[in-house]
Amino acid sequence: MKKTAGIHHITAIVGHPQENIDFYAGILGLRLIKQTVNFDDPGTYHLYFGDDGGKPGTIITFFPWAGAAQGKIGGGQVGVTTYAIPVGTLSYWENRLAKFAIPFEKTTRFDETYLQFEDYHGLQLELVERAAGQLNNWSFGEVNPEVAIKGFGGAVLYSTDPASTIETLQETMGLEKVAEEDGLVRLQAYGDIGNIIDVKQSTVALGSLGVGTVHHIAWRAKDEADHVEWQAHVHKNGYGVTEIKDRNYFNAIYFREYGDILFEIATDTPGFAHDESYETLGQELKLPIQYESARDQLTNALIPIEVKELD
Repeated sequence: MKKTAGIHHITAIVGHPQENIDFYAGILGLRLIKQTVNFDDPGTYHLYFGDDGGKPGTIITFFPWAGAAQGKIGGGQVGVTTYAIPVGTLSYWENRLAKFAIPFEKTTRFDETYLQFEDYHGLQLELVERAAGQLNNWSFGEVNPEVAIKGFGGAVLYSTDPASTIETLQETMGLEKVAEEDGLVRLQAYGDIGNIIDVKQSTVALGSLGVGTVHHIAWRAKDEADHVEWQAHVHKNGYGVTEIKDRNYFNAIYFREYGDILFEIATDTPGFAHDESYETLGQELKLPIQYESARDQLTNALIPIEVKELD
């Protein structure tokens, strides 16, 4: 039976790209590891944030559509994106969110305390202390490796058919059910980060895509050979799965599970440093070869952005 190590990345839709950068880099202290364009809509940025090197399990990506309509969080979506922080740093993050006037609430589930808040565009986020996972060796502003977000803790999934979603996670993706509490089922992958998935057991009415919603969640495949096996495995399990798509920094396949959530499976390889050095990640607009001839036209159409310290 095939088993994914956990989340590779999560991709969401947001509003103005500079606001997006200010929140995730300026406030949360994540590194902008890649600025490129939506390969299917090159007039739109595709921005990637993660740990210092953009390791799988740390990467959140965004399609920023300035002026687009607000979406509705609901069934068929990641309802909440969970970030893991080092043990003992929750109070630091409470103070940091307060410093930037970001409202937050504290809640508990499965014996863990979560700090819940929204980004500037309505995306639902939370922080939880976890011992597992490497420290993030990125420093930005007042966020240093001792307190920095390590990567994903996991996600809370909202499904239009929770039983089917749970079955897909167990039988197709290889996660194991580890707990059940207060209307949530908790499943776990074998990786040390991006590995805890909570599924709301009650049916959630279908959401609508737009600003402030997650477009898809991507799971990890080790390499290209493993990815081909995953494609065959998903098909064998009865899902319509796409052809393999080259996303330059990983290969991708997509399928929609029966709770209406769009799943991607992405390769850990080749990663984000093959067209930029580790030191220069995210500093320049990188285009896939098919759009390089239109660089001037695309650059002129994109909203200018910069990464700046807000402290």
